[in-house]
Amino acid sequence: MKIAFLSRYQNQIQRGAENFVLELSTRLSKNYDVNVFSGKDADDLSKIIKGGYDIVIPINGRLQSLKTSFGRILGKYKLLITGHSGIGRDDIWNIAVCKPDVFVALTEHMAFWAKGWAWGSEVVKIPNGIDLNKFSPDGEKIKLDLPKPIILSVGALVWYKYHDKLIHALSKTDEGSLLIVGKGEMQEELERLGQKLLPNRFKILNFSYEDMQKVYRSCDLFSLPSWDREAFGLVYLEAMATGKGVVAPDDQSRREIVGDAGLFTNVENPDTYAKIIEEALACDWLKKAKVQAEKFSWEKVAIQYENVMIDMLKK
Repeated sequence: MKIAFLSRYQNQIQRGAENFVLELSTRLSKNYDVNVFSGKDADDLSKIIKGGYDIVIPINGRLQSLKTSFGRILGKYKLLITGHSGIGRDDIWNIAVCKPDVFVALTEHMAFWAKGWAWGSEVVKIPNGIDLNKFSPDGEKIKLDLPKPIILSVGALVWYKYHDKLIHALSKTDEGSLLIVGKGEMQEELERLGQKLLPNRFKILNFSYEDMQKVYRSCDLFSLPSWDREAFGLVYLEAMATGKGVVAPDDQSRREIVGDAGLFTNVENPDTYAKIIEEALACDWLKKAKVQAEKFSWEKVAIQYENVMIDMLKK
């Protein structure tokens, strides 16, 4: 089986989609011929068609997905698209317009939604994965110079991650610090809000992906109050794999991902949010967090993708 991943920003930025390509392509390449096209090559349809691939997986959506959809006429390959864009217009385009042979939904909630747009495409559910060798409770920590306990949030500093809701919630507590890891257009605004509401117990920092396991280990609880159209939320898996409990928005997708390894709340209400954070800090999450993370190991996820691809070629 010959597989092509088209990932425009591979090795340039480290988001969930690029991490997905790295982890899955590495595992599939043990048994199959796998190529990852990045930069301009990721949008060069002629190279894909000439490559004689059996399965093509475009990561960047929109025009890339449409081009590879038409490319099937000459390339004779099968098209697989994953739901990393999340519920909304981008994945409606990917499903209804580009009509992949298989659309991979990351949660049951997304799968149910996707089937409403899948005219002629098969929808399967395969979650994101986590490298349990990389993210584990045991290992090096770093000094964060914040009062304990430390609540951690990881995500781009953009409006739909709703970091401001977590800042407001923590301001309702008498103790505990907030560390936000990420970068983005809202950094100055969030810095001002954090320093105003959480003086001396707030920081925004940025770390390399290689150091993130140390960051998780150095904190006491994880929370990300992002919107309900979040495609998956790989950071929840990273936190649980390092033994941390999670406080998450109360919706179907987050309940599926976090399971018994955390508590759920209405993040729109800062008082309620703060109360649940305090309850979570009083619990020992290590065992439950590890058990939940193990359900999403990359070894298990890669086997699911392999089986789907084998079935695609049989049809």
